[in-house]
Amino acid sequence: MTSFPAILRSEWTKIRSVRSTVWTLALAFVVTVGIGALLSLLTNNNFTEFRRHDADTPFDATGTAFSGIMLGELAIIVFGVLAIGNEYSSGMIRVTLAAVPQRATLLAGKAVVLGALALLVSLVTAFVTFFLGQALLGSHSTTLGEPNVLRAVLGAALYLTMLCLFAAGVTTMLHNQTLALGVLVPFFFLLSPILSAVPKVKTLAHYFPDYAGSRMLLVYEQHGQPYGPWAGFSICLAWTAAALLGGALVLKNRDA
Repeated sequence: MTSFPAILRSEWTKIRSVRSTVWTLALAFVVTVGIGALLSLLTNNNFTEFRRHDADTPFDATGTAFSGIMLGELAIIVFGVLAIGNEYSSGMIRVTLAAVPQRATLLAGKAVVLGALALLVSLVTAFVTFFLGQALLGSHSTTLGEPNVLRAVLGAALYLTMLCLFAAGVTTMLHNQTLALGVLVPFFFLLSPILSAVPKVKTLAHYFPDYAGSRMLLVYEQHGQPYGPWAGFSICLAWTAAALLGGALVLKNRDA
C-alpha cells in the first residue's frame, strides 16, 4: 500500500513538471491582477462619470479591484482540468493506478495537492489584486480594516480554490480534459449568464457556483439579493464536494 505522503510527493512532482499547468496557474494571477489594476485606474480617472448612474449606492472599491476575476476563474478552471486531465490524455493514469490501487486515496491526494497549491496562489492573487487596486483608486480606495473587506478578499481566494477543485472533480468524472473543458467553459461563461437573464429560470441560476462565488466577494449587501456571502460559500462548497465525490465514485467503478 502506497503511503499518503508518497502520493502527495508524486502528485506535486506531476504538477510542477508539466509546463501547461504551471503557466495556466501563473496566468490566473496575471489576468486577475492586471485587469483589476487597469479598471481601478480607469475608475479613479473617470470616477464622476462612472458613478453618475449609481450615486445612491455605496462605491465598492473592493469589487472594482476584483473586476478581472472572471478571467481568473477561466484560468483556474483550466488549471484544474489540466492537472487531472493530462494523465488521461497521455495514458499515464494507468501507471498511476497500478502504483496506487487505492483509488479514493489517490484522488484525495490529488485534491490535497491541487487545493493547497490553488489556495496559496489564490491568496497571493487576492491580496496583490486588492492592494494594487486600492493604490490605483487613490482617494476612492478602502482598507482591510473596513467592515467586510477582509472577508471579501479571503472569499475571493476561497472561491478560486473551490473552482479549481470543482473542475478537477468534473474532469475525473469525464476522464477527458477536452470534454471537461467543453462542459465547464460553456457552463460558466454561456449557460449561467444566459439563464441569469431569463426571468423564469434566473432563480435556478442563482444557485450555480459562479453566482454563489460572486456573493462571497460582496462588501455591501443590497436589497433584493437572494442570499449573502456565507450562503454563497456554502453553495460553492457543496458544488465542490459533489464534484469530488462524483469523481471518486467514477474513478472507483470505471476503468481508466
